[in-house]
Amino acid sequence: MGCGNKGGSAKGGCVCEVVRAVLDIQESVTDNCECPSNCFLEPLGAISPSKHRKQPNTRVLVLKNSDGSPFHAFFKGCPDACVSIFFRVEEVFDNCCATLRVLRPLKEGPGNKLFPVDLTGDFKDKCCIDLNAVCKVDEFEATNDCITVDLSCFCAVQCIEDVELDDIC
Repeated sequence: MGCGNKGGSAKGGCVCEVVRAVLDIQESVTDNCECPSNCFLEPLGAISPSKHRKQPNTRVLVLKNSDGSPFHAFFKGCPDACVSIFFRVEEVFDNCCATLRVLRPLKEGPGNKLFPVDLTGDFKDKCCIDLNAVCKVDEFEATNDCITVDLSCFCAVQCIEDVELDDIC
């Protein structure tokens, strides 16, 4: 397992299993009385069913590093630091590796228009995630940027919500 078991295991760790399960749920697009943001909740749309008019096609994930901080990745297409902690599972392979699509965080502004949320913390260095900005995220948009990760390197995975994203193949 990633954080506590330095020797690893043949199957990977719990983060690997959760991400595999999320991919299976997304691809299958049953009522359950579990924690409302449980990553294993089926079907897709069960995490946030009342918020969306369309059928969700994505379960938004946040991965946590061993120190509890959110893992982040960069994406292209904005004037400042384009960083996000939100991901969509695209593929799981080789026991515990995954391709994740970086999702652009958005917030609702005047006239119900959506605007990007800048998650960078320390303005001078653009090095940190501003956890206060994370709380302002209302929606997500798919980017064309993906990242390949070793899931055994993470200690936790949090499922945020189920959403319908445009431009997903």
